[in-house]
Amino acid sequence: MANLKTNIAIACLASLCTSGTIANAQDGLPKLVLQITVDQLRGDLIDRNISHFGDGGFRHLLDYGTYFSDAHHRHANTETIVGHTTLATGTDPAVHGMVANLWFDRRTGTPFYNVQDPDYPLLAQAGVDQSTEIDPTQRAATSDGRSPSAILSSTLSDEIAIANAGNSKIFGVSVKDRGAISMAGHSGKAYWFSKSEGRFVTSSYYLDAYPDWVNNWNDSGHVMAYADKAWELKDSIETYRFGEMDDVEWETDFPGFGRVFPHPYDQSGVKYYTTLLTLSPAGDELTAEFAKTLIDEEKLGEDDVTDYLAVSFSSTDYVGHIFGPSSLEAEDNLRRLDRTLAGLLAHVDQKIGLQNTLVVLAADHGAAEVPGYLNSLGIPASYFSFDAVDKQPAAESLKKEFGVAQELIENFSQPYVYLNEDLIDQKGLDKSVVARRLAEELQKMPGIAFAISSDDLRSGQVAKTPISEAVLANFHSERSGDVYIVFEPHWFVGDMDGLQVASHHGSPWSYDTHVPIVFAGPGIDHKRIGRRVETVDLAPTISALLKIKAPSGARGKVLTEVLP
Repeated sequence: MANLKTNIAIACLASLCTSGTIANAQDGLPKLVLQITVDQLRGDLIDRNISHFGDGGFRHLLDYGTYFSDAHHRHANTETIVGHTTLATGTDPAVHGMVANLWFDRRTGTPFYNVQDPDYPLLAQAGVDQSTEIDPTQRAATSDGRSPSAILSSTLSDEIAIANAGNSKIFGVSVKDRGAISMAGHSGKAYWFSKSEGRFVTSSYYLDAYPDWVNNWNDSGHVMAYADKAWELKDSIETYRFGEMDDVEWETDFPGFGRVFPHPYDQSGVKYYTTLLTLSPAGDELTAEFAKTLIDEEKLGEDDVTDYLAVSFSSTDYVGHIFGPSSLEAEDNLRRLDRTLAGLLAHVDQKIGLQNTLVVLAADHGAAEVPGYLNSLGIPASYFSFDAVDKQPAAESLKKEFGVAQELIENFSQPYVYLNEDLIDQKGLDKSVVARRLAEELQKMPGIAFAISSDDLRSGQVAKTPISEAVLANFHSERSGDVYIVFEPHWFVGDMDGLQVASHHGSPWSYDTHVPIVFAGPGIDHKRIGRRVETVDLAPTISALLKIKAPSGARGKVLTEVLP
């Protein structure tokens, strides 16, 4: 029935019908902007899997929306917070400041996690154990507080709040804190899934206490409903492109989860039960269920002011890291995400009406193939170990020149090398010379395509190429390191805080920059656009559709194909 209602609503849109209330009563605007971000949804994966998607999900958006099939991030470090914030602000990390998931803070001498903020601790819930579980799939922060304070530009959601005198309801929801916080902006409210607590949480930046509906949802048993069950294949294994690759040596054998279907959610003997949920379609299912309840309880789309809801689905990213984007697990996860997406859209259709909703779907980055998979096809690929740098001949050259080599590096937070400024001062060295020489020697190492010093970026002493332009778009003078490293295509660091993962992302190569962009809603035609566009174009285009000003740092162009 839900699918039937969805189809009727979209058929109405396709014919540009005007019966009923199809938009804001005051100015013809949508009642809701639903911005969906699929973490690690590489640009080819929708088309690769479309024949096995059902009605109402991805196929619904492609059949009734405008699909930009050649969209790319133009910044070099294609990581989660960088891509999300670019989609939210319409500008480069050089402007919005989120240059990496983790960067080295020279003021404190410690790594800084992008949305950490000790001034705004997580809200406690009575009776919940607040102890922190060590999660090997998540970068550690030095503080459990969270806020959007490190984002240096206004976001689309901020501009919606400004245009509507603060009367718009604005929310971001995700398994990942950075996925929710970046999209909710400075003016909205964000909820994310805490693996240590097994519930959706927020911080004191947003609220003083949880609404009753959040406590009720967390107490309702949604999370524990998966206990002692397993992630099973959705369809017959013969229908999968990678059906004969269920047990391959290059996948990560995560403790208690294995690399062969079925993958158990055995909470009795496994420490990381809630982590296992996020390594599977269950993470997206929980996110969608929470978002549906939020729509109902916060009464989104029920007045004449445009509301905003960002939903970031993270399971594609986690599954991709552990198993690779070309794996049976990744294939099944996308089929299940398609059903989860269909359920969310059907709920929006029932409560608000898709004819009243602007839906925008994109991704924060793509993904590299697993080196083992590429090697099996005869394609060169490998992992890079930064710990082995001091064993390279280049290190000997630096030692001979400066008296030290590895000691010159204080921190490596991908993709940045931060120099040991105290040691450089002690030895009376010129930091810019050291950075340039280090970059020259790093670039000689197998697996490194380019190494560019920040001083050379500042002074324009690098050739103007697509790669150097992407690195420059990622450069922020206070947060970026002293040398930027670009690995060779199909090379990457496979270590994530001690966990060796199968696949990663973060490069300026096309497999990491290529993402889909889809717009669907009132007045938007069914089109497939093949011209190359950029992700910085997304926020200015939504702003144009809402007839509001673009975010403060916006550098993208309006995609005129979606304008009425």
